[in-house]
Amino acid sequence: MKERTQDLPKPTEFELDLLCALWKRRSATVRELHEDLNKVRPLGYTSILKTLQIMTEKGLVQRSESGKAHIYSATASEEQTQAQLIRDLSQRLFSGSAGQLAMRALTMQKPSTAELQQVSALIKRSKERR
Repeated sequence: MKERTQDLPKPTEFELDLLCALWKRRSATVRELHEDLNKVRPLGYTSILKTLQIMTEKGLVQRSESGKAHIYSATASEEQTQAQLIRDLSQRLFSGSAGQLAMRALTMQKPSTAELQQVSALIKRSKERR
């Protein structure tokens, strides 16, 4: 997986759907992605193929050949991509403030007890690093 996701372009919404399917499978053929995504909404095989070709050109996915089939895999991990998108969102909407971003996220939906415990643990570790 590529280390510097900041060098990668931000995926479109449909590209992100394909990346999510790839992260679940680790790698997949167009046919496998078509089957997975069609469980959620009807999509054409050629739309998925064309988008994967564009994503390959952008560097978002890698393609290898196994016999006649082309196997696609994500260039960056799910965590790396999430971090890139959150950094961008934080910069654009919250002047780079992770605290403001976190507070807004916590006010949008009621977090579970487990999520609140995780947030508390993160706050505690953050204070210890100061």
